Amino acid sequence: MRRVSIVLVVALGLIAPAVVAAQEKLEVIVFPGGFNWPIWAAQDKGLFAREGLEVRLTPTPSSMFQLKSLIEGKFEIGMTAIDNVVAYQEGQGEAEITVTPDLFAFMGGDRGGLRLMVQPDIHGYPDLKGKELSVDALTTGYAFVLRKVLERGGLKDGDYSLVRAGGTLQRWEALKEGKHAGTLLTTPFDLLAEAAGFRRLANAADVLGAYQGLVGATRRSWAAANSAKLVGFVRGFRSGLDWLFDAANKPEAVAILQKNVRGMTADLGGKTYDVLLGPGGFARTAAIDVEGVRTVLALRSQYARPQKSLSDPARYVDLTYYERAKEGR
Repeated sequence: MRRVSIVLVVALGLIAPAVVAAQEKLEVIVFPGGFNWPIWAAQDKGLFAREGLEVRLTPTPSSMFQLKSLIEGKFEIGMTAIDNVVAYQEGQGEAEITVTPDLFAFMGGDRGGLRLMVQPDIHGYPDLKGKELSVDALTTGYAFVLRKVLERGGLKDGDYSLVRAGGTLQRWEALKEGKHAGTLLTTPFDLLAEAAGFRRLANAADVLGAYQGLVGATRRSWAAANSAKLVGFVRGFRSGLDWLFDAANKPEAVAILQKNVRGMTADLGGKTYDVLLGPGGFARTAAIDVEGVRTVLALRSQYARPQKSLSDPARYVDLTYYERAKEGR
């Protein structure tokens, strides 16, 4: 009888379902766009799950909504322009917030990759005089990049007007509908625009040089209390980048992009891969470009109000968790 019991227990053990470790949920607020590709890849390939995380993405309609929600604790991590982090830490943000912000950037994402896309009948900067161009917010994000690009193109404040239209997806939709003469777009929306007949008037990188665009940001208080989750997120994100940068994965990566970006075709997906995984696209190891941050601070020092002289990237960046992720701790 005892032998039968042992055999029965062993048999039951063989057919019992595997026990899956519980995963901790991580709420991340992002702009819709190709810069989420490493996250989508990490989700699809189980790279966050390997870190014990279930990463849940919420798209934001605007930076104002994103930063207010992040600062007030409704989300744990935001993938956002580092200019937004600086703006709200310096009291220059547009959204009204109810708590004192304690944001910082803990890893990089991309180098901006901003292109000035305009209506088909715009052939040069003079054609933009008297026209409206759209931005996410008037005093944060990439608004100052657009102003600098237009300035270098020979336009002065007053030659054009800027209007709020929301995040990249919302601005692309507004451009398609003919609501504005132009806007800054990132890949793949710039490629979608070109395929639809819109013109590329400028690459911001040609004007600015080094520029830190997207970063991972969170609150210092949350990070201190949830260091393991934050390190796991960085590690999963970097693993997603590693998977994307393996050229053998390109067809599957394009399929993941198509699943997540409305209107994406296999052909445009291949072109998007070449842009975002080429020079000027994703930071290969999710590092932060300190010189790029200095460019952000220089633009904010020139254009932001109340005016402040900003020059120290270390005020807005803490790489403690990034370094721990690199070391496997």
